[in-house]
Amino acid sequence: MSKPKLPHLFDPGGGQEARLSARESWRIFEIMSEFVEATERLAPIRPAVSIFGSARIAPDSAYYMLTESIARKLSDAGFAVISGGGPGVMEAANKGAFFGKSPSVGLNIQLPHEQHVNPYQDVSQTFRHFFVRKVMFVKFASAYVVMPGGFGTLDELMEALTLVQTGKTRRIPIILVQSSFWGGLVDWFRDRLVGEGMINPEDMDLIQVIDEPEQVVTAIFQHYESRGFEPSAQEREILLNL
Repeated sequence: MSKPKLPHLFDPGGGQEARLSARESWRIFEIMSEFVEATERLAPIRPAVSIFGSARIAPDSAYYMLTESIARKLSDAGFAVISGGGPGVMEAANKGAFFGKSPSVGLNIQLPHEQHVNPYQDVSQTFRHFFVRKVMFVKFASAYVVMPGGFGTLDELMEALTLVQTGKTRRIPIILVQSSFWGGLVDWFRDRLVGEGMINPEDMDLIQVIDEPEQVVTAIFQHYESRGFEPSAQEREILLNL
């Protein structure tokens, strides 16, 4: 029995497949331009802390008010605050920083049903591609602060943990806020992932669980007190290849 023939990727007749292939190739330049534009805008904004969490919480939520308090304290302590630029925790993070001493940065995303852009942004950068936006969250962050959230928040958390664990980015504080929310997940990491050899016991040291806003700021300063916020030459090389 002969093998079925695969269709040619290139259609010499200039048909639909050829046009789609050409569009796909030109998208590479669009992606490159997003990386270049975002890098040029965000590179001077350091040190910075990225804050993640649910887009679904209301302004009267305890999580919203806690996020706003953390962001304000970080901003007054000299950290720019980077968020996703939308509603919920993102808005709370931008709002806290906006009324603080350091810049409030929103990395917005274009969605089929357009994301509401919050008004508390000193620097606003819009992306078409999720993966470009995710790189920018990591590339320019001196710390990650992860508030309660859903799948998107978990996606950002796991990406950060994987990049640090594998040495693809520098070691930064990854802080989970609210032990009552994150405790079960952390216990599962320890019981199942460590217990079954999926990760090393020392990988748990990549995570801190903190409840109080002041302790978040203190933990970040303690991480850098012996080395400063500027990346080392080796870390710069790592971030260049992120």
